[in-house]
Amino acid sequence: MQANELHQLTTHEAHELLKQRKISSAELTKSVLKRIAEIEGKVHACVTIAEDIALKEAEKVDDYIKTAHEITPLTGIPILIKDVICTKGIRTTCGSKMLENFVPPYDATVIEKLKAQKAVIVGKTNMDEFAMGSSTEHSAFFPTHNPWDLSRVPGGSSGGSAAAVAVDETIYALGSDTGGSIRQPAALCSVVGLKPTYGRVSRFGLVAFASSLDQIGPITKDVTDCALVMNVISGYDSRDSTSAPYPVPDYTRQLIPSIKGLKIGIPREYLVEGVQNQVKAALEAAINKLQELGAEIDWEVSLPHTKYALAAYYILAPSEASANLARYDGVKYGFSERNARNVIETTERTRQFGFGLEVKRRIMLGTYALSAGYYDAYYLKAQKVRTLIKQEFDQAFEKYDALVTPTSPIVPFKLGEKLEDPMQMYLSDVCTLPINIAGIPAISIPAGFADNLPIGMQIMGKPFSEEILLRIAFAYEQTTDWHKRKPPLS
Repeated sequence: MQANELHQLTTHEAHELLKQRKISSAELTKSVLKRIAEIEGKVHACVTIAEDIALKEAEKVDDYIKTAHEITPLTGIPILIKDVICTKGIRTTCGSKMLENFVPPYDATVIEKLKAQKAVIVGKTNMDEFAMGSSTEHSAFFPTHNPWDLSRVPGGSSGGSAAAVAVDETIYALGSDTGGSIRQPAALCSVVGLKPTYGRVSRFGLVAFASSLDQIGPITKDVTDCALVMNVISGYDSRDSTSAPYPVPDYTRQLIPSIKGLKIGIPREYLVEGVQNQVKAALEAAINKLQELGAEIDWEVSLPHTKYALAAYYILAPSEASANLARYDGVKYGFSERNARNVIETTERTRQFGFGLEVKRRIMLGTYALSAGYYDAYYLKAQKVRTLIKQEFDQAFEKYDALVTPTSPIVPFKLGEKLEDPMQMYLSDVCTLPINIAGIPAISIPAGFADNLPIGMQIMGKPFSEEILLRIAFAYEQTTDWHKRKPPLS
C-alpha cells in the first residue's frame, strides 16, 4: 500500500504494519491529515484539527516503537474524538457556541487510557449541540454531510465521528450514545458502532447531557477494531460514581466465525409501521444469514412496553438535561453575554444567545416535567415506564442470548427534511433509545443498502454481554462484504 493510501487501513491492519516496522506512525498520521484536508470541505466531519499536536505525538511514538519490544494494538494509530469528550489542551465545544472557546484543563478517563496506549489524537468531530439531535444539523457551527450522499444527513449526534470513519478521515473514532447517538449514525454511514453497557466505560470527562443514559463507545471500520478499542476504554473508574467494578475480558477472544446454538429473538415491536420496506427486507436477509450460521431464530418475541419508550425518553432525557445545563450561567466559564445590567440578566441573555433552538427546546421540556405539580404526572411516571422496559428486557434475556432489530427505521434522510418537525426527527431514534433506557449494550453493523444508502442491523444483549454481541457481529461480518464498501467520495 502506498503511503498516501494508509488512511484506508483498519486499526488491526495498521497495527500489524507498525509492529512489523513496515510503516511509521508519522506516515500513517500524515496520510490521515492529508485525507482530512482533501475531503473535509465536502463532509464537514471535524470541528478542530490538532495537526501540530498529532504530528509531534506521532514522532514520539515512532521513537518509542524503535526501542520497545512490543507495542499495543492502538499504539501510534490516529483517532478522532467526538467533541463532547474532554481533551486537555484541545478545544472541546460540544457543538455549541456556549463552549466555542473552551479548552479543558484535564483529559477524560477514556482519553487518559488512549494516551497510555500511545494513540494519536488528530482532532475533534462535529456533533449535534450538547449531543441533542439525530442528524448533526443542530451543531452551532455547520451540518455534517453523509459521505454516501452529500445531500443527506449522517445521523446524530455522533454524525461527525461516523462520517469521518466511513470516509477514512480517521482510522477509528469515539462517540457518545444517549438514545442511539453512536448506533444510528453508524448505521446511516455503514460503519460499526457499539453502545456499551451503562457503567462499562467511564463517563468522567464526558460533558453530560442525560447522566443516567449517556455512554461513550467506539465507532470503527469493522468488528475487530471495535473489540480492540473496547479492550482499552472499558473498566472501572473511581472518579465515576456509576462505573461498574467488573473485570474487563479480552473482547477479541470472542471473535470467532461460529454462532451455532446461540438463541436470537426478533422483537415484533421493532418491525411495525414506520420502518421502511427496504430496511425490513435487509434485516430479514441478515437474520436469515444468522440462521444459516447456526443461530436459533425466534420471530415471536414481544416487548409490549417498547411503544412507550419514545415518550418516556423525552421526559427523562430533557429532565436530566435541564439540571445538567443549569451550570452554563455566564459566570463560571464558557460564553457570557456581558451587555446586561445585572447577574440575572447576564444569565438570561447568556442562555438566550449561547444555546441553540433544540437545546432550549429540551431544557424547557425538562424544566416543565420537573416543575411543581407536574413531577408526579410526567417524570415519576416515565421512571415507572423505564422500570417496566428494563424488566421486559431482563425477561427476554433469560431465554435469548441476543435480540436483533433495525438500527434505524429509515435510510439517511435529506438535509433539512426534518428540521421543522421535531417529532419526526425524534422518531429517527425509535429503535435505539429503549436500549439506553434499559442500560443494556447494543451494536450496529452494516447490513445492506437501499438505492446505495446504508442500512444497519442492531444486536442487543443483557448487561455486560458485549462479548456475545461482538461474536454475532463478527460472524455475520465474515460472510458479507457490506463493511468493505466505500462511499463514492472514496
